[in-house]
Amino acid sequence: MENSEESKLLPDGNIASCDQSMASAEIHWSSHSEYIPQSQSSIIIEEDKNQQKVGNCPSLMHLLKGNIGTGILAMPSAIKNAGLWVGTIGILAIGGIAIYCMHMLLNCCNILCKRVNKPTLDYASILETALQTGPERLRRWSSVGRMVVNIFLVMTQIGFCCVYLVFIAQNVKQVIDSFHKGGPPVFVYIVITTALIIPYTFVRDLKNLAPFSTFANLLNFVGLIIIFQDLFQGLPNPDKRPAYKSLDKLPLYFGTAIYAFEGIGLVMPIQNKMRYPHDFGGHSGVLNLGMVIVTCLYTATGFMGYLKFGDDSLGSVTLNLPAKNWLYISVNLLFALSMFITYGLQFYVPIKITWPWISSKITSRRWLNYSEYIYRTILVLITFGIASAVPHLELLISLIGAFASCALALMLPPIIELLTLSVEDGQLRWWTVIKDIIIIAFGLLGFATGTFSALQAIIKKF
Repeated sequence: MENSEESKLLPDGNIASCDQSMASAEIHWSSHSEYIPQSQSSIIIEEDKNQQKVGNCPSLMHLLKGNIGTGILAMPSAIKNAGLWVGTIGILAIGGIAIYCMHMLLNCCNILCKRVNKPTLDYASILETALQTGPERLRRWSSVGRMVVNIFLVMTQIGFCCVYLVFIAQNVKQVIDSFHKGGPPVFVYIVITTALIIPYTFVRDLKNLAPFSTFANLLNFVGLIIIFQDLFQGLPNPDKRPAYKSLDKLPLYFGTAIYAFEGIGLVMPIQNKMRYPHDFGGHSGVLNLGMVIVTCLYTATGFMGYLKFGDDSLGSVTLNLPAKNWLYISVNLLFALSMFITYGLQFYVPIKITWPWISSKITSRRWLNYSEYIYRTILVLITFGIASAVPHLELLISLIGAFASCALALMLPPIIELLTLSVEDGQLRWWTVIKDIIIIAFGLLGFATGTFSALQAIIKKF
């Protein structure tokens, strides 16, 4: 944990030096940190408390891999709703606010861990502890706070799984259509994908998914290289693209952008497994270094993707690649396979949160295992139902981002900070209150307008 400077929001940390001896280390989170954000296909949860601490470089790699996924592929379609320059600057601004909220949550976690004498807390436990030890009249709501975080986590992860179904279906459909025009509709591909995913989600031990997770990361890396190779070719003059769009499109832009930056759940697990945890925060720490790289990649993909494809930008930049070139066709297949693998990892979170409560209601041990398989199948079918109802990738991403990701990434961290610092002598200054209220209002505005605009656009499609 942080030392004497942990009460500052952005404490001065050391430069994130890479420990070469740990460059190939894998991180296995303890049971306190069982949260997988939307692109985290590399981090496996294992209840092994004797795992060796990792250095700064492996931690940086996991932070990068945990924040780069389907969100980066949707950046051109996000900027399509805001304009080239407004959208590009907006990604930088939203990224900056998201990173600030990560620091905010990290700082509160450090304070609360010391307050209750615990080595680590997960996201739900942070809000619960902030309420338990915060203002006296709010303490009875601590269990509600944990439940709120878990509800948003479940909604977010289920939403990501819905996005993956549509993503896989659309990318495979594009590959098939490039050879045989007039093929079946997207719905058929969603049905086939769901049928293949159901037995895959019966794998209950994430340790068995570790090799597939590493393979998915390799697929993502190769796919991004090929995408950037295409984006750098034949870029038109920026003057040919509108600098801004009408205000009524901005909520859709916001939803997609915040969907991409929903990696705040990585903050505590990574710091807790670092050999030098004080190197994680700070102006030149691992967190800032990794998130600056992520923000730059998002910005570059969005800017160049929209500059090249303009208003023809689709929900994933892979769908805009040349359909007759085998190199770019392979990108569709690479990412489709990667998202198929990642589905199982994202699916773990809602199961881990909800199944213990459901299993406690089942008295027959004979039916316990069968019941879990049935429950897993029902959850997959729920994602199938949502994906089939909204088979439009960019609108589904915007809806999930505005409705679920916004609360986790923007609204809850300042609420937690207000609760945490309210009982710390001299910590809660007037400017902190104003700043947190502004961030909460910004998140609430994006939540309300983004959800409404996405639902409105979805309704118009029917």
